[in-house]
Amino acid sequence: MHLPDLKEAKIRTDKETEYIYLQENFPKLYKGQKYFLKTYGCQMNVHDSEEVAARLESLGFEKTETLENADIVILNTCAIRENAHDKLYGFLGRCKHLKKEKPDLIIGICGCMAQEESVVQNIMEKHKYIDIVFGTHNIYLLQDLIINKKEKQNIEVLSCEGNVYENIRYKRDSKIKAWVNIQYGCDKFCTYCIVPYTRGKQRSRKSTDIIKEVEELVNNGYKEVTLLGQNVNAYGKDLKGEINFAKLLEKVAQTKIARIFFVTSHPWDFTDEMIETIAKYDNIMPYIHLPLQSGSTRILKLMGRRYTKEEYLNLYQKIKQKIPRVAITTDIIVGFPNESKEDFNETLEVVKKCEFDSAFTFIYSKREGTPAAKIIDKVSMEEKEKRLQELNKLINQYSLKANKKYLNKTVKVLVEGISEKDSSKVYGYTDTMKLVNIEGAQEQIGNIIDVLITEAKSFSLDGKYLAKSK
Repeated sequence: MHLPDLKEAKIRTDKETEYIYLQENFPKLYKGQKYFLKTYGCQMNVHDSEEVAARLESLGFEKTETLENADIVILNTCAIRENAHDKLYGFLGRCKHLKKEKPDLIIGICGCMAQEESVVQNIMEKHKYIDIVFGTHNIYLLQDLIINKKEKQNIEVLSCEGNVYENIRYKRDSKIKAWVNIQYGCDKFCTYCIVPYTRGKQRSRKSTDIIKEVEELVNNGYKEVTLLGQNVNAYGKDLKGEINFAKLLEKVAQTKIARIFFVTSHPWDFTDEMIETIAKYDNIMPYIHLPLQSGSTRILKLMGRRYTKEEYLNLYQKIKQKIPRVAITTDIIVGFPNESKEDFNETLEVVKKCEFDSAFTFIYSKREGTPAAKIIDKVSMEEKEKRLQELNKLINQYSLKANKKYLNKTVKVLVEGISEKDSSKVYGYTDTMKLVNIEGAQEQIGNIIDVLITEAKSFSLDGKYLAKSK
């Protein structure tokens, strides 16, 4: 994808890299001014926003949760589904109105949508009140874009991926758990997916740099890390002489961090060695997100997923046998172009066999520039919505069934904060990624505690803190 009037990525010298990342050297030109940062999309976008926040604060900006108080607004966008575009443009309406009241307000867009040629063209032509646009490959330019903002739009999007840089500063949302990127981009090119075009080809970080980051987090008191990538278990395949994901997992486990999660896995790259490593270490959590996408081998082939229904089921059973307590969640797309009723029924059958703990389910969203977008689709939206409702009803039954297994049992929960719905309770997650709302543990935020589960719901658990006697 080549974006109009935009720059190709280039190799930077060590001196330039040092300048980019020594953020404390930037002048505090905006001290006392407020930034509003809104994030759409996946965990990768959330982690990118932690870098954006650090860069804004390096210039003196302070965070605000109130749009109307902002001096700069940054919208970190997602391109996975069409409704992500709709949400962005809906919110931009509020920003446009606010800018009429505050002419000096800076409005910026970044993230995956900024890597889409049609979006950038649309912004250039129809949304001239937007001041800065930058892509997924050049967040490092944010400070310069703000400092050197001109009267006209300042657009800086690289049309191909850049290098992997280290020593990135993050304004982490939590002091308890942290995202740790292990790779960027993806080489799978599933026919429905825009990610390889917005995030670029796979680029793995060096394992020594990843371990160094995790060790620093441990030293700073973090209890949990989530290893992050578009396809984490393909880690290292693009680097000559680098270790594979199973060995990386083992090295992370040996840092003694209390909890390790990872997302997202691709069944094609899920090895026996990975399963053995997860089973071996207590601090690698028994939770795996394993996207199915479809239970029909015919549809899986059209999706470019590289595995059959039978291969997925064999992998699922192998994981269950080796890691008995494991919770497995998944992604499922309903209504891929020309998905037949028989194809959909096969998906339902796989769900019945696997009884997933939960699932993210979506109606197929056409993304221009992907191979699937060229397929003439004969399935009506009405039929797709009907299938989604049927699938969700089944998924919710199994989610409740899985959660009921915890009823009246004591589980370990990492307490993260005060419950938004009930300030008298705190919330946290089990080692199988179950949300628990807890009574009597207000003083335990940041700790892993014993909780007796008193009620099981489809999407969460309720529990009571079991204080240990002195």
